[in-house]
Amino acid sequence: PLMLRSEALKYRKHIETAAQSLSDESAVEVSNLYPAWNGNGVSYATGFRVRYDGVLYKVLQDHTSQHDWTPVAAPSLFAKVLIEDPNTISAWEQPDSTNPYMTGDKVSHSGKTWVSTCDNNVWEPGVYGWSELTE
Repeated sequence: PLMLRSEALKYRKHIETAAQSLSDESAVEVSNLYPAWNGNGVSYATGFRVRYDGVLYKVLQDHTSQHDWTPVAAPSLFAKVLIEDPNTISAWEQPDSTNPYMTGDKVSHSGKTWVSTCDNNVWEPGVYGWSELTE
């Protein structure tokens, strides 16, 4: 059993590394493949993804973690991946320039369903860059 555990941990590390190459859309489908955020002096590289409180985040700049620099508390270091499940329509959240919506992303807002008509969309649905979906 101890040998199996050490092999599993070795494979887990390879899986976490390979998962970093996925697109955000694919990453959210398999978010449990990503390591949990660790505030104990871990070196994080730009673009690396981590899980924190069940949410997937992308690292915005290289840094060494500290216990009080959580993904929620340090928005200059992390951006939430907004499309949490590409198979469901999530509620719109105001993105930053670091995590905009892309063409084809669907959201719900003000009782309507919207689809982004442009990449790097940071506007509120109904203002610019969105089309209302009608069933």
